[in-house]
Amino acid sequence: MTTLEKLAVLSDAAKYDVSCSTSGTERNSNGGLGNAISSGICHAWASDGRCVSLLKILLTNYCIYDCAYCMNRRSNDVERVAFTVDEVVDLTMNFYRRNYIEGLFLSSGILNTEDNTQEMLLNIAKKLRLEKGFNGYIHMKAIPGASKELIRETGKYVDRMSVNIELPSEASLKFLAPEKNRDSILTPMKYIGEEYDYVVEEKKQYKKVENFMPAGQTTQMIIGATPDSDRQILKLSENLYNKLSLKRVYYSAYIPVNKDNKLPAVITAPPLLREHRLYQADWLLRFYGFKADEILTENRPFLDDAYDPKVSWAINNLDHFPVEITTASLEILLRVPGIGTQSAWKIVQYRNNSILSFEALKKMGLVLKRAKFFITIKGKYLDSFFLDKDFLSLKLSDKKDNQLKLYWKLEIRKNQFFKVVAYAATSRQPYVELN
Repeated sequence: MTTLEKLAVLSDAAKYDVSCSTSGTERNSNGGLGNAISSGICHAWASDGRCVSLLKILLTNYCIYDCAYCMNRRSNDVERVAFTVDEVVDLTMNFYRRNYIEGLFLSSGILNTEDNTQEMLLNIAKKLRLEKGFNGYIHMKAIPGASKELIRETGKYVDRMSVNIELPSEASLKFLAPEKNRDSILTPMKYIGEEYDYVVEEKKQYKKVENFMPAGQTTQMIIGATPDSDRQILKLSENLYNKLSLKRVYYSAYIPVNKDNKLPAVITAPPLLREHRLYQADWLLRFYGFKADEILTENRPFLDDAYDPKVSWAINNLDHFPVEITTASLEILLRVPGIGTQSAWKIVQYRNNSILSFEALKKMGLVLKRAKFFITIKGKYLDSFFLDKDFLSLKLSDKKDNQLKLYWKLEIRKNQFFKVVAYAATSRQPYVELN
């Protein structure tokens, strides 16, 4: 089989691994080819708005495991191929020279043994860096079960590593991938996290410190193949961020590719909205100061389809509102729907030297159509509002059918108190009735 024929098979087999974004690393060119930049390289849109690409392939789709959810499971009747070290190196260099790619994302099935597979990954990274002078971005897998020595050596030559945690709970892993165990996955993640933290601290004290995976580590878990709740998923992610120094947890909506009694039917649609909500909740964990137990509770273990998690939290915690925008701390501002991290900082900086107004807030980038329900300026709302759960639930719903079928009748009272009554209508236009 030619290299291009292998490429067709192994690039298609790699599409199910979504943990392929990059960030936070720089690798300057010192006479070599290319460079990695801190704005990041990914297979879609970078954080700075650039559309960028990388060579995303498997080293091999051979695998010794028979995980029920995996297209490359041992028992599947699929065409099996494997690249050689030189083939991956040549593809990367040739594609980079032609400006097809900006980096390499290399994953793999397990060929023969874990150590054998990790050693091949290591040899590819070393050859690219040391022999070819390649300074572009490299993201590689750390193979669960491979030796610490091989994983550490690989970390010297790549920008980022990842170990896929696969499923949200140990029970789910035993059910769908009984040949794997949670400890074998967590062990390399812990080691990589410890080594990464050590190098970061060393660089604070010494100028010359040996590189180790400067962009950190990520992981991926499959969503929707098992009955695990969103609360379980977020609590796991929270622990991974806090204890293992992960840069990112990726959530992959389960795509039915195998017929198996343990799995959803092949015709089942991937839970893409659920995946989207989990990413939104994950953002709250990483950048907005939320805890998993605040976002979801034992009585409410799943994210709401109709609202983003921040809006849902606000609706269920109306005692925290309204927020007086002129005096609220940064931490409190970040909890207001419609206020992002950048706009929260802008508010804090602006009010030190100028008088805040709703027009100024709009210019800062606030989403006032959401924020206006939860904030005041010197005690005044943008409009006349009452913090009513039913009103806000319907007003802030993302579901279009709610917005089309439900109309509002507002009864404004003398004490500026109003009550909202939702009713179905198909022919009448929304209106406000004043008493």
